[in-house]
Amino acid sequence: MNTTPESNRLTITLFGKRNAGKSSLLNAIVGQDVALVSKQKGTTTDPVKKAMEFIPFGPVIFIDTAGMDDEGDLGKLRVERSKKMLMRTDFALYVMDATDISPEDEKSAALLFKRFHIPFLKIINKMDLLEEEELEKLKIRYPDAVFVSEKNFSSILQLKDEIVERISRNMEEPPLVADLLPYGGTVVMVVPIDSEAPKGRIILPQVQCIRDCLDHGVKSYVVRDTELEKALSDLDYKVDLVITDSQAFKAVNEMVPSSIRLTSFSMIFARNKGDLAVFNEGLKAIDKLDENSKILIAESCTHNYSCEDIGRVKIPRLLNDRLGKSLNYEFKMGHDFPANQEEYDLIIHCGACMTNRKTMQSRMRICRECGIPMTNYGVLLAYLNGIDERAMTIFREEADMGEETA
Repeated sequence: MNTTPESNRLTITLFGKRNAGKSSLLNAIVGQDVALVSKQKGTTTDPVKKAMEFIPFGPVIFIDTAGMDDEGDLGKLRVERSKKMLMRTDFALYVMDATDISPEDEKSAALLFKRFHIPFLKIINKMDLLEEEELEKLKIRYPDAVFVSEKNFSSILQLKDEIVERISRNMEEPPLVADLLPYGGTVVMVVPIDSEAPKGRIILPQVQCIRDCLDHGVKSYVVRDTELEKALSDLDYKVDLVITDSQAFKAVNEMVPSSIRLTSFSMIFARNKGDLAVFNEGLKAIDKLDENSKILIAESCTHNYSCEDIGRVKIPRLLNDRLGKSLNYEFKMGHDFPANQEEYDLIIHCGACMTNRKTMQSRMRICRECGIPMTNYGVLLAYLNGIDERAMTIFREEADMGEETA
């Protein structure tokens, strides 16, 4: 459980006004004092995260946020930071103080959740502070809410059961590879080992694809690019799909016979977390770029980079070579996605293996609203290497099969 990456955890975020009891409620849910609690309004200043195994659902991450009604210049910054959590949230808990319910704030929160396509649960906290008659009136007024008190252990257990029931009903992650292949199919994964490869381990996209194959009865073989041709020969070329690291796209394309389908880890994740159609549409912006164009290269993880870095070195070099121009690039890492998307002429995003699907979907929606084209590392590299049609074939075949089934 402790080694489950954040990208594979469902993100559940607590929102509400200051002093609604969000932090106390989080502590009660997780059974630990992870969030600072006091009677002073605005005690929570920065989002507080807690990863846990939420039985019987599985690995989740809870996030406690500052009050959405915070005041002053610093308070506004806290509110903005809380709102940024919306981009990462799969399921929201909207917490209201039973003695201080604001219909206006409740409506504003509901609109925010609707805008970000976030299912949410209303929680009316501190029910122990109400007389029985007042409590019954509120229950009639809010039939879909859960009433709790941190002092009432039974109500916390009921809340946890309700959260599990709601998220199980709403959340189902699509597979990475399994739906592209028959049961018992064969995949060869090409993992180049260079200075960018972490010593002693393989990187997350490769691990997750291997696990997806294991979960769904697909046979997977992992080789370096230097052993690929021998591996294909050993398998008598009876391979359903080859998945390669994007940086080896061109070389692997030359090694793999045209009869075997080929794509990249980044394109697998682009489909899983984003939308391949949108990323392919974003390619149309490339030939319109010039020396004054501004390009954002966004990565979901933070890491040291070297002369072989795919985002900071290889992609800019390939783009400049294709256009014969030196373009202007900016780089953002982790959750540091800018709010000024309209300033860019193109956004190039990594495969997003280190962030959850909701974050990627939110970033795409924001770019769409601003009219800013967006593409993905794998999609772009396949295009620049002239093999985008081949790399997309398996996804088009899967889409066609889906339409025939429908």
